Amino acid sequence: MDKKTFYITTTLPYVNGDPHIGFAMELIRADVIARWQKLAGREVFFNTGTDEHGLKIFRKAKELGISPQAYCDQMSARFRELGKALGIAETEPGITFAFTRTTDEHHVMAAQEFWRRVDKNGYIYKKQYSVKYCVGCELEKTDSELVDGHCPLHPLMEIEIIQEENYFFKWSAFQQKLLDMYAANPSFVVPDFRFNEIKAFVSRGLEDFSISRLKDKMPWGVPVPGDEEQVMYVWFDALVSYISATGWPDREADFQKWWADAGDVVQYCGKDNLRQQSAMWQAMLMAAGLPNSRTIVIDGFITGEGGIKMSKSLGNTVDPFDIVREYGTDALRYYVARELSPFEDSPFSAKMFKDAYNAGLANGVGNLVSRVMKMAHDNLDKPVEPPAGTISDDYKAAMASYNIQAACNIIWRYIGEADGIIQATQPFKLVKTDKAAAQEIIRDLAIRIYTIGRMLNPIMPETSKAIKALVKANAMPAAPLFARK
Repeated sequence: MDKKTFYITTTLPYVNGDPHIGFAMELIRADVIARWQKLAGREVFFNTGTDEHGLKIFRKAKELGISPQAYCDQMSARFRELGKALGIAETEPGITFAFTRTTDEHHVMAAQEFWRRVDKNGYIYKKQYSVKYCVGCELEKTDSELVDGHCPLHPLMEIEIIQEENYFFKWSAFQQKLLDMYAANPSFVVPDFRFNEIKAFVSRGLEDFSISRLKDKMPWGVPVPGDEEQVMYVWFDALVSYISATGWPDREADFQKWWADAGDVVQYCGKDNLRQQSAMWQAMLMAAGLPNSRTIVIDGFITGEGGIKMSKSLGNTVDPFDIVREYGTDALRYYVARELSPFEDSPFSAKMFKDAYNAGLANGVGNLVSRVMKMAHDNLDKPVEPPAGTISDDYKAAMASYNIQAACNIIWRYIGEADGIIQATQPFKLVKTDKAAAQEIIRDLAIRIYTIGRMLNPIMPETSKAIKALVKANAMPAAPLFARK
């Protein structure tokens, strides 16, 4: 792995409702990768934030009887709190953290400059049009995308008809350019089957899309440069946040370091964002004359009962704050990292979470650490000295391919192997008849525990820190790392 800078961003969640487990999953995964890249020797830029313009926000604020800005201020603070609750690396040395709000003055300026460049290059025009529109997605919909006249992602919301004169982006001009970029970057979208989806979509042809709204109908948006009657379409504005976070356009050196010249530029998003992130945004960057992203990682959904996607609009979400309060930060990070599929949909329930917690944490790593460190404390004269470079190549390969679940399974394989050694050799009994042999086994187990702690570093940072501290001090934990629930 080279030593160049590494950029990673989540999508910016829409602040029309409280944070839910789906975005917590995305944020945790991006944080795991950011921490791993930092451990691998790269300087890391980690961006997240909140998307705060558009029709849903305007209507929600109106419903509550407050200004859109006041509403956004309240909700953005909740998402900032979520990051802290999830142990996101806001102050980690070697990681530059950004929390970008699309109502920030700098972002608004950047979005307007981006518009100007795209317009100057000839990719924006104005026309009268009529379209079917899903307010839940904030996207235009064709008849083929609707099921019984409704958006399949927001079946309880009515499709609206928009008829007005707006500005359009010449997306149709980028079909071949996008296909050429995909061909030149065979790992541009992870996993492969999502990459195949977007290549097939673009191959069928692209239609220009509206990038503005009439201000008198929807006043909550970034003003269109040179036209006070129009505001930017929320997606056009929000996507620019990925580069405005770096300081673009006025801090050119920072933009070059973190985006243009970075060793990798990674965007995490859900499968409902595939088109926007891997085709719309990439065409927009081309239109502005800016470098493209390098990797788009697509998550599946977390589903509730009956396999229905959890979403704010359906009202079936799980509050991640409640989980953290009951089980702790690292328990939720564990569940996201190991129990949820990295790329497919995954079900979630309170019982599933509790069962996984007890099996993987209380009875798994927690029990192993307690057993080994008690034997080490009772039978070793001094702490072990773990060798460097003990992280396995298969673990590194899993992280490099964004398969965090596979990396976790490798860790828990190590945990199982250590349990197997204890079961087979029973050093707690052997010490009575062959102390030297027992001590050698215990030293090996303590080194294994330390290696497990190292590999847990990006996934469960506080647990990792606690395990390594115990081994270095040759001490027993004062309390179980994870008490049974």
